[in-house]
Amino acid sequence: MLIETRIYMIRNEKRIALLFDYNKNIITLVKQIEGRKWSASNKFWHIPFTENFLENLNNRFHGTLEFREIKPIKNQFPPEYIETLKLKNYSVPTIKTYRLHFQRFLKYYQNTKLEAITHEQIRKYLLYLVEEKKYSTSAQNQAINSIKFYYEKVLGKSVEKYYVPRPRKEKKLPEVLSEEEVTKILKQIKNLKHKCIIYLIYSAGLRLTEVVHLKISDIQSDRKQIFIRSAKGNKDRYAILSDTILELLREYYKRYKPQKWLFESSAEIQYSKRKIQRTLKEAVEKAGVIKKATIHTLRHSFATHLLEHGTDLRYIQELLGHKSSKTTEIYTHVTHAAKNKIVSPLDNLDLGNKEIDE
Repeated sequence: MLIETRIYMIRNEKRIALLFDYNKNIITLVKQIEGRKWSASNKFWHIPFTENFLENLNNRFHGTLEFREIKPIKNQFPPEYIETLKLKNYSVPTIKTYRLHFQRFLKYYQNTKLEAITHEQIRKYLLYLVEEKKYSTSAQNQAINSIKFYYEKVLGKSVEKYYVPRPRKEKKLPEVLSEEEVTKILKQIKNLKHKCIIYLIYSAGLRLTEVVHLKISDIQSDRKQIFIRSAKGNKDRYAILSDTILELLREYYKRYKPQKWLFESSAEIQYSKRKIQRTLKEAVEKAGVIKKATIHTLRHSFATHLLEHGTDLRYIQELLGHKSSKTTEIYTHVTHAAKNKIVSPLDNLDLGNKEIDE
């Protein structure tokens, strides 16, 4: 009975994978090997690596099992993939996401040449992401888009028949802070630079990536606007510039004198996203706010508070940079102010004395 062997790195340890069709007799013999382990995620047995493992295994099971090493095929990341993304003017974050997911796809089929991967193997990989890796709806769609881009945009092939149905989008309402909670959090931030960053995110409903990509010239104080360039979907837009943040930014500029980016870690180096996230987390803890609040929570809160104060949903859509109004409409489900003003039609009827028979 023939067993194929391949060298794998499993948890940073070099191991020998034993690949064979299910067979009780082989499994019984494999269990005799010291240090053998079963990989539930990869669905194979693996043993410790030694330089002369193939000779040792064949000597040990001579006449019972035959071992043969299969050298892995290393799929090189196709350079035209990134080139095509850039030519089609995809944003830097999108390019990074597509590259990451396509690299995972190549790694999964590292022993199969890219051009030899079949329709069914692509479907199998996507099912693996759902059933084994427990990918979220968003991550599943990103993986599908990354593979679809290669076959359709790079190779010019149609791949609709390759795919399992796209996952139904989860209808989760965003976590939103009340105005009182936002006030408590903002009051905890004392550092001027951090205060400007967090205040700006909430005041204009910015994404984390957008705030770190702001340039000094993007703050248009004369027009009371902030220019957001190449945002999600590679679209430009304008956001509102509050009077409060404008005064803070003027003080900040005098003290820090940024050179290229509005917020810098050092000369012409964008400020760290992790530091911003950590700053908010510390402020939330100090404020005693129990809700799980992230940078994106401030953006959700900005939109909800505008809606609660009577801002038209169409303007909020424009300020947030949403392509579809359906994306913005989710905030109507999390605001109570408008609902509280709705009067039941019963209360508009003149029913006179509301007498009740005993």
